[in-house]
Amino acid sequence: MRKTILITGCSSGIGRDAAFGLQRRGWRVFASCRKEADCEKMRDAGFESPRIDYADPESIRTGLARVLDATDGRLDALFNNGAYAMPGAVEDLPRAALEELFRTNVFGVHDLTRQVIPVMRAQGHGRIVNCSSILGFIAAPWRGAYIASKFALEGLTDTLRIEMRDTPIKVITLEPGPVTSRIRQNSVPHFERWIDWEASPRAEQYRSRLRKRLYDERPPDRFELPPSAVTEKLWRALEDPAPRPRYYVTTPTYAFGLLKRLLPTAWLDWILAKG
Repeated sequence: MRKTILITGCSSGIGRDAAFGLQRRGWRVFASCRKEADCEKMRDAGFESPRIDYADPESIRTGLARVLDATDGRLDALFNNGAYAMPGAVEDLPRAALEELFRTNVFGVHDLTRQVIPVMRAQGHGRIVNCSSILGFIAAPWRGAYIASKFALEGLTDTLRIEMRDTPIKVITLEPGPVTSRIRQNSVPHFERWIDWEASPRAEQYRSRLRKRLYDERPPDRFELPPSAVTEKLWRALEDPAPRPRYYVTTPTYAFGLLKRLLPTAWLDWILAKG
């Protein structure tokens, strides 16, 4: 019997690559997307694709129910991948914008995870892999909303991993760094909706720095890797007999993981302020 996995956020980038990569390795992949149109594309590509929008609790319930109906109630793994970013200085970030982002990046992930745990308890095994980020343990300018959500996700994941030690459920964190995806392009509508940058005391910084990064065509970031680099670590997290608590992916993730442990906070702030 093929192992089964539910992956969220499969319309592009990391999630899409993970779906194809694990399918090639023999997994039965349920490749969920937020939009029904993207689910249709994944179905056309040969996947079972329930619609799951982390911001929509009913879609989480019904999407998972479709998966369990198809597998006679079994699910070997969950890869919580879906998330979005909203650039802007923290002082310009409205509360409502932060609440909306947390509904997807934190609360929806938590909701789906809680609904999956009883399934894994009943079957006597399971792996939950949460996709964090280098920004789950390192701060950087202009990314406060996303960073806050990933710090929160890391805290929930670490706590859950410790609590699940007395069960056969393994909880694992993936730590990508710069990976090719559409997260920057997809963040633009959120920036335009919520950030009144022209009224900000940082308007000139927005004009000269952030807006160029958001709107200008640009080559890949230094050390940027393709999504397949994340997929490689994902299948290790899923198939290693004794998986690590976390898997780093890119060179910056390894480097800053080390620097965070070694450098005084003021020195690390000086480096990160240039980012």
